[in-house]
Amino acid sequence: MNTAIIRTALFVPGSRPERFAKALASGADTVIVDFEDAVEEPLKCQARDNLGNFLQNNPEARLMVRVNAPEHVEHVADLAFCAAHAGVVGVLLPKAESAEQCLRVSATGKPVWPIIESARGLLRLAQIAGAKGVQRLSFGALDLALDLNLNTGSAAAQIVLDQARYDVLLHSVGNGLDAPLDSVFPAIADSEGLLRATQHARDMGFAGALCIHPTQVDVIHRALMPDAQTLDWARRVVAADSGGAGAFQVDGQMVDAPVLLRARRLLALAGV
Repeated sequence: MNTAIIRTALFVPGSRPERFAKALASGADTVIVDFEDAVEEPLKCQARDNLGNFLQNNPEARLMVRVNAPEHVEHVADLAFCAAHAGVVGVLLPKAESAEQCLRVSATGKPVWPIIESARGLLRLAQIAGAKGVQRLSFGALDLALDLNLNTGSAAAQIVLDQARYDVLLHSVGNGLDAPLDSVFPAIADSEGLLRATQHARDMGFAGALCIHPTQVDVIHRALMPDAQTLDWARRVVAADSGGAGAFQVDGQMVDAPVLLRARRLLALAGV
């Protein structure tokens, strides 16, 4: 399991090399150079060249790559690129639908983040989550809604997507993976909508979200930050811990091992 707290993973198109440094300076916890959806078909090879040149000129840079989907003609070349560059510290696998696909990505020597965005991916979650090299699951609501023929934005669609989120969370915890990241929020200008969506994912056990614009980073971080009252409670719980095995009380409420662990997680999330 990765000990770093990842709340935000910011996509930047591989076809826009002038944005790479800006993305790394955005405050996002990690940056994902996208070789897939954000790159036009004629520019797929150029995207690899762009990132290769950037990493050569910025050897200290560390970022992730979303490769093209397993069926895409550039998938194998994308994996070879990731394996060859130390600056690539993880690989997002879009449209993940089998453990075998994850194993091929894992052969790069990089941690694998499968993106679950199809019915087949959901049906094979147990195998995907248990595959060697998988570190964290992610979730693609837009593609999944299309695959399942959902009426996007409706209450009914939200129910189905939340069931998918539950499945992703369950298999993440059951396999000892890092907490999953939620889908991108496509309405870049709707900060309040993003705040609500992130809080919803937070309350479902997600660590944060994928994002598509630097302005979304601070909104997501704010949505995940415990409020002052909660932080004060967490500090007092941790301070009252004597290190013994038994339970104790804070504010008249019993504190045992699970409550203490939650308090420590909240403080770690807040960076205190």
